[in-house]
Amino acid sequence: MLRDRTLPHAAVLAESIYSVLGDAAPITELAAVCEAFDAVLVVDEAHAIGVASTGGRGLVAAAGLTRRSTVVTTLTLSKALGSQGGAVLGSHAVGDHLVNVARPFIFDTGLAPPAAAAALAAVHVVTESPALPQRARELGALFGKALRIESPAGAVLSVPMPGPREAMAAQTSLAEDGIRVGCFRPPSVPDGVSRLRLAGRASLTDSEVETVADRLTQLGARR
Repeated sequence: MLRDRTLPHAAVLAESIYSVLGDAAPITELAAVCEAFDAVLVVDEAHAIGVASTGGRGLVAAAGLTRRSTVVTTLTLSKALGSQGGAVLGSHAVGDHLVNVARPFIFDTGLAPPAAAAALAAVHVVTESPALPQRARELGALFGKALRIESPAGAVLSVPMPGPREAMAAQTSLAEDGIRVGCFRPPSVPDGVSRLRLAGRASLTDSEVETVADRLTQLGARR
């Protein structure tokens, strides 16, 4: 809840691209609801920045909401941008509010200059090479097609596994083959929803995606 009287008194929080299934939130519809009820919309673009929409600008930009005073964007610099730390993008009122009220920010230390410079350099790379985020999205879609699951909105998606033991065993077996994947299992996901998480990286080849899909099928991935 925001306390500053110059700001809306309620907030709706959403990920633009959800970290498990890789599906997209209805950003435009959420923004309209927030506008109608005097609420601020906080959108986490952790899995969208550097990947989703034209030039990897994310789904908030794609929806034309970057200048909306009631929309706040948070993002990480440690995923597609390959650095560390994060950022909050919003109006001056939001910035002043966080500087004066947000205890985690007040008692935190500043981002190291090399990390900030690395993130800025990565932004320039993505901006000047729009084919990179497009390729990451294409590979995410290729993973979805090869594994017969819904294509993601960005580049991250997850593959259902029969259970947590099977998911852990598959992760270990893939690592032995030089293939590293994430593993979701209870309690980080609901019971019965163990998954392996994959991400389309621009440097991967189509044949590598097919190889991973084949190995996942051999290891019990549901297709």
